[in-house]
Amino acid sequence: MAHSHEPFVIQREVDAVMVPSGHALKLQPGLAGFISQALGGSFTLYIEGNLYRLAGSEADAIGKEPVFAPELPPNATDDDIRELAWKQMRSCYDPEIPINIVDLGLIYECNVRVNDDGTRTVDVKMTLTAPGCGMGDVLVQDVKEKIEQIPTVKAALVELVFDPPWRRDMMSPAAQLQTGMM
Repeated sequence: MAHSHEPFVIQREVDAVMVPSGHALKLQPGLAGFISQALGGSFTLYIEGNLYRLAGSEADAIGKEPVFAPELPPNATDDDIRELAWKQMRSCYDPEIPINIVDLGLIYECNVRVNDDGTRTVDVKMTLTAPGCGMGDVLVQDVKEKIEQIPTVKAALVELVFDPPWRRDMMSPAAQLQTGMM
């Protein structure tokens, strides 16, 4: 891995996730490393030979601006919510691949339901490039958190499915080109 990426020093204790195992841990102040990826509001950090994922809301721990929730116009329709949910999911990245999970073809379904109290629930079916991926729970949580930031959304129910299994032809043409799989 090239070290031409931006250096940082951890400024406060912060929660992070080890990549690719998905193991949660706390990074301590004073640790130095490089930002190897900063996409979709989260950061992949390279520290002492290991990769860690840092949520965008914790960006101040590495001297960056925290990432804030999306805004929605008043009287937004279910279609507006669905469109914003897809936009939010396009800001979710596999920490090892610099392509968002929508373009990777990991999102199978996204539906919006209106609840009795006027709030909304967003149902998502997604998969992983490999069933044993250690980052699966982390990606599911990222999708859930980013959709639940949308005003009026009470809950995002994200179901991990493996039928049909993911294939590289599910990737967008741009993602296939970017990964050299075209």
